[in-house]
Amino acid sequence: MGHPHYLAGLDLRDRRVVVVGGGSVAQRRLPNLLAAGADVHVIAVDPTPTIESEPAVTVHRRAYAAGDLADAWYAIACTDDPAVNAAVVDEATAGRIFCVRADDGSSGTAVTPASGHHRDLQFGVLAGGDHRRSAAARAAITAAFADGTSLTVEDDNRHAPGVALVGGGPGAADMITVRGRRLLAEADVVVADRLAPVALLDELGPQVEIIDAAKVPYGRAMRQEQINEILVDRAKAGKFVVRLKGGDPYVYGRGFEELQACVEAGVPVTVVPGVTSPISAPGLAGIPVTHRGVTHEFVVVSGHVAPDHPDSLTNWNALAQLRGTIVLMMAVKRIDVFAQALLDGGRPADTPVAFIENASRPDQRLIRTDLSHAAQAASDEGLIAPAIAVIGPVAGFTDVDRAVLL
Repeated sequence: MGHPHYLAGLDLRDRRVVVVGGGSVAQRRLPNLLAAGADVHVIAVDPTPTIESEPAVTVHRRAYAAGDLADAWYAIACTDDPAVNAAVVDEATAGRIFCVRADDGSSGTAVTPASGHHRDLQFGVLAGGDHRRSAAARAAITAAFADGTSLTVEDDNRHAPGVALVGGGPGAADMITVRGRRLLAEADVVVADRLAPVALLDELGPQVEIIDAAKVPYGRAMRQEQINEILVDRAKAGKFVVRLKGGDPYVYGRGFEELQACVEAGVPVTVVPGVTSPISAPGLAGIPVTHRGVTHEFVVVSGHVAPDHPDSLTNWNALAQLRGTIVLMMAVKRIDVFAQALLDGGRPADTPVAFIENASRPDQRLIRTDLSHAAQAASDEGLIAPAIAVIGPVAGFTDVDRAVLL
């Protein structure tokens, strides 16, 4: 290990930063530079499409030339030519511009730490040039901040009062988004649905109020109205409230109703999308909802009301005429009437059907059948909610098909 580096935070707002090289290293460095407000210039003969399409970056499509670092405050040499990188470092050193050399860190005048964020904190890790070790340390710190169990930063910068509608994903605790998990760790109050990843609640401190949405009492008002009131009242009492849902808040999660209630009450509200089950459940079972040359569309349909119910908004005849994938949610109890509606509308009886039960959980189960036998298969196999029904050619894909088609 060489001499230790001096860690410093650079204010790069509106200051020129020159990146020489347009490959994967440059592409990885750009997001943090842009987030810092830097005036980023990339000099590269063949920049990646991602770099070229970034509107906040000025791209000079040419080779590096002496003088390119004029007026720069910071530079990164990351070409695949060691001689060019060395020349960039030499110019930077002569101009007293700190410069990172990606291919040989010890030859530059600065190094890039493995950095991360938690709330308004930024942290960086240096491990004497051992990039794997610094990345592993960053991951550990990030995880510790996220779950709140291994690392605690005591300060007065609690999350501002308000509401976050967080999608928890299909069920497994590790399928929530990074943002969703961070906000959950900052919550004063959590209002959780039955299908949310409740295992995450065990990681919260004893000071966090946890409310089971399924047990919210209601009288003349509907349960949803009572939930809306809880979100608003707790937020107005100075609390940061996380409404933790399964899947995505806006996919049959009534999230927009909760957002409207918060907006009408003047309560700040943010939405954190989640990994939605009509796409993730088939994917976890090895079934793509679309596939080139097989299906060009997929439709997600709610099964909470029967096709002939006056409240139904679905045109089942039109749905039956589609050639792509149909994903039915909340359809376990009425799979017989939905299958019959599709058959009556003209969908072939041998259309493959797959049921995915308890997606992403240890007891996930896949049941295969066809449309004419869907109701019988669900009954014979004891299909229970939560379960997703996938109808269409992709539902019949097997391991052999995947080997041939993909």
